[in-house]
Formats: sequence, C-alpha cells, structure tokens
Amino acid sequence: MDQSLFTRFVRLGIPYIELNAQGRARPSIAKLYNWRYRDLGDLPYVKVEAIFHRANAGFSYEYQLVDVPDYQGRDESAPSPCFYQNEGEAEYVVSVYMYLHLLGYPANKISILTTYKGQKLLIRDVINKRCVPYDFIGPPSKVTTVDKFQGQQNDFILLSLVRTRFVGHLRDVRRLVVAMSRARLGLYVFCRRSLFEQCYELQPTFQLLLQRPDRLALNLNEITTYTERHVEDTRPIHLVSGVEEERYMSHQFDQQNGQQNSTTVYHAMDIDIPTVPHESSIEEEEDTKMDGSVNGQNGDVSACGSFKWGSR
Repeated sequence: MDQSLFTRFVRLGIPYIELNAQGRARPSIAKLYNWRYRDLGDLPYVKVEAIFHRANAGFSYEYQLVDVPDYQGRDESAPSPCFYQNEGEAEYVVSVYMYLHLLGYPANKISILTTYKGQKLLIRDVINKRCVPYDFIGPPSKVTTVDKFQGQQNDFILLSLVRTRFVGHLRDVRRLVVAMSRARLGLYVFCRRSLFEQCYELQPTFQLLLQRPDRLALNLNEITTYTERHVEDTRPIHLVSGVEEERYMSHQFDQQNGQQNSTTVYHAMDIDIPTVPHESSIEEEEDTKMDGSVNGQNGDVSACGSFKWGSR
C-alpha cells in the first residue's frame, strides 16, 4: 500500500511514456530535484524566455537555504502529538513574504508551504496579525502543506521545514521532490541547517543548497520588482543576520508604503496579473479538519498519517 496506482501499473509492465523535460522552473531550480529522474532536462521555453534569466529583484539568489536558529530560546514545539510548530521559521517566512509583497510582487504569485499542519496554522496566525489588517499587504496566495500543494505551482515559494531535532517525514525523498518542484522563479527554504545537512537521503538537494550562504541574501539597491540584473549576477549582497533584522526591515518598508498611501510599484510584466481577494486567498475551511486525516484526491496528510504518492 505504499505505492501509487500509477507506480503499480509501471511495475506490472503496462506500457507508459516517461517525460524527459520540465517546463515549470528555472533550470537552476530544477537541478534541486532532477537528479531523482532519468535524464530530466528542460524545455526550450525555460532556456530562452527572459523571465527565467532575469534575477529576482531584491534578492541576490533565485533559490537559497536560510538557516533559522532558536528563536527567543525556542526551537520546534509540539503542543499535541505530531502537531509540530516552529515560531522562528513562521516569523521569518512571513517577514520575507511582506518584503516580497512590499517590493511589488503580487500576493497571488507567492505561496507559503510547510511540511506540518501545525506549522501551517501558526503561519496563518502570524499572517492574520501582521498582514491581514493592512490593505496594502494582505495574505499570500496560499498557505498550506507540501502534500496539499501537489500538482500546483507558483512563481515564488517560501518553504518552512519546521523540524530541529529529527528530520521527520521529509526523509521520504518523494515528499522532498514535491517540495522543491513547486517554484517557477524563486524558492527560499527555511530550516535548521545542522539537522538537514546530515540526512543521507536528502544529500543531492542539500549539497546544492549549501553551496550558497545560509543567511538570506538581499539586494537592497532594488526597491521595486524591476531589474535588468541577470540571475547569475548576485552583487551587491546584504546578508540578513536573522529573523529580527528581517522583521525590522519589513516593518520599515511597511511604514514607507503606508506613508505613500499604500502605493505599490509593479513592473510592466505584472500589470495584467489580477489581485487575489483577501477573503478567498487563505483556505480557512482546512482549519477545521483533523491532523492526520486524508483530504481530497491528492491524499494530503500533514501529520502522522500515511501518504499515497501520485505521479505528479
């Protein structure tokens, strides 16, 4: 029962066609997970389109692992069994979302993912406190679990891995691949480096992530979403010292936007992107479901339950 129906058909010898090229992400981001597939390359589209070669304005890198130490003396917590939360990562992720949105990136192009339902609810609490009361910020497109986000994508993914003592169910490489393959243009992973870099099963991905600084690298010369900087041009780099500095920077940017009557500057290519209404952007109906229950056709499990992986 640990295999999908699709996998069962393949193992039984049913003829199938295996895709050998991806057309979702920057080729550099695809390297984080293409090692898991046989000869997975890139479609010509992602090699030639300008958007895949242009840097993410305000950020030095298009993907990065951000090491999150204990926050106010606390690491992961579990108010109830399998209900894992990490306040430091929640605060950091929301601060980076605010920074992204206040730069001018549309909220519906940013999704926050996590590997545990307890963390999802904690992140939503932080968003409701720091973002929802302000019309010029509001919530992101979606805050949900990695499992629930199967088959979906977004331009920017902020990923919280939560655990600080044991790797947990991310040790399943299939879940790692889903987590790493949701982003088109920007992927920022918040976790405890010392834990995940030691996990043998995750080495191919984390070896790539750790070739870059483990502190969030920003380009403070770019204050809108417009940039002509090439994705491989990372200078100048400002390394954020931690969640407190990121929260301070977001707060300062927040005040500047408020003084400007909530005016947000968009690059021309973003103008035709509709704004997601606040009421429907966060899936409130999920909050009433029990942890560990299987939801929907994707077989979402966010806590301790088993998970049946599909082919997406």
